[in-house]
Amino acid sequence: MTNPIRPTPQPGILDIAPYLPGKSGAPGSTTVKLSANESPLGASPKAVAAFAGAAENLAIYPEGSSRILREALGEVHRIDPARIMCGNGSDDLLHLIAQTYLGEGDEAVMNRYGFSVYPIITMATGAKIVMVEETDYTADVDAILAAVTDRTKIVWLANPNNPTGTYLSDAEVRRLHAALRPDILLVVDNAYAEYVTAADFSVGLKLVGEADNVVMVRTFSKMGLAAARIGWMVGPDHIIDALNRIRGPFNVNLPAQLAGAAATRDVEFNEKLRAHNAKWRDWLTTELSGNAMRVLPSQANFILVLFPDAATAARAFDTLLAGGYVVREVGKSYDIHNGLRISIGSDEAMQGVAKILKSMEAAQ
Repeated sequence: MTNPIRPTPQPGILDIAPYLPGKSGAPGSTTVKLSANESPLGASPKAVAAFAGAAENLAIYPEGSSRILREALGEVHRIDPARIMCGNGSDDLLHLIAQTYLGEGDEAVMNRYGFSVYPIITMATGAKIVMVEETDYTADVDAILAAVTDRTKIVWLANPNNPTGTYLSDAEVRRLHAALRPDILLVVDNAYAEYVTAADFSVGLKLVGEADNVVMVRTFSKMGLAAARIGWMVGPDHIIDALNRIRGPFNVNLPAQLAGAAATRDVEFNEKLRAHNAKWRDWLTTELSGNAMRVLPSQANFILVLFPDAATAARAFDTLLAGGYVVREVGKSYDIHNGLRISIGSDEAMQGVAKILKSMEAAQ
């Protein structure tokens, strides 16, 4: 039977592997979700109140440029609001960057275990994604630079990286940028910046302010507002101008703008969240590190546990699930078949996960 005549996708679209989100427990179950790197303390109470307060204005279009949110971000982070752009999650902004600066025949470079959205948005433009091997699950600046060609238009860098939790210091990010051609855009994706405690890390605002070819992308999803879908970025005037020309006119809804502004200003809650995460991230890393389990040093709100082989990782996933905890399998999405990513959760959840995995190790 011949194929019917019908609309067909652009070349390359059907070659893209779709994004695979972390699993959730069955509806109505008491399974604790530790698969999506969500806030272990929920949302800022001030953000919740602001979101609820928006109900009185649901019939009115939001202000198109997210001015309320941009002004709050500018105030807290000491940035000119005109250099800030907001989106429907950071994914929205990453898509806009790719659509604006990549096309047929171009290339974008990323590290091997970088965020799985980067290949999707790159290939959707007709450009080629160039995967670069890492050094012990950490982005390798020299390897990235060696992969740059005359077709390279973007370098994607998640810092800290998902799903490994590893990071590049400010000095290494600057070394990477200094060696790139001025027509190559360096996209520094700081989705987990709120959780970093390393002294040599920088969100890169100074670098963005100094350069014409660097943007910093952030999200509210990891700090308690995942359902609201809010992302933001800082960049040079010419990049903000270009992206605004194709941005959806009302791409951040009013409840999200108000909640994001309140969450930004709730510095006390954000510090509490950071402290809780650091405590249990470091505790869980120490508890699980052993002969049969290796935990990569993480600066995010999750850890990546490496097991001796894929079969052991699968058994660990099933054992945790049976114990009431769903974590993230990273074999299909990231080709780390012997790994499980575990989000930092409540005190009880971290103690429960550690008990199950240590008991499993002892039984081997």
